[in-house]
Amino acid sequence: MPRTIDPDLKSLYRLFAAAQSPREAEMLLQDMLTPQELGSLAERWQLIRMLDEGVAQREIADQLGVSISKITRGSRMLQFGSGGFLYFLKKLRKQKR
Repeated sequence: MPRTIDPDLKSLYRLFAAAQSPREAEMLLQDMLTPQELGSLAERWQLIRMLDEGVAQREIADQLGVSISKITRGSRMLQFGSGGFLYFLKKLRKQKR
């Protein structure tokens, strides 16, 4: 049976997809999230990038001052998540070229 997506979530996904530049994404995220929430997302993305680069979990914990469990959660999302992190890591690597 196909999974149904809440209309509000669909609208939110469309909203994020409408951002066409880093500046637009910044404007949107700053209005949508508290500074703490935004910092938490940035930290998660940083640890995902570090995991993807092969940095050891202990080193990430030391550098970012986060718990091993938070890093393990990120590692699980890389391995068993929807594939979004891996997709965008690959996409961003291509853009750097």
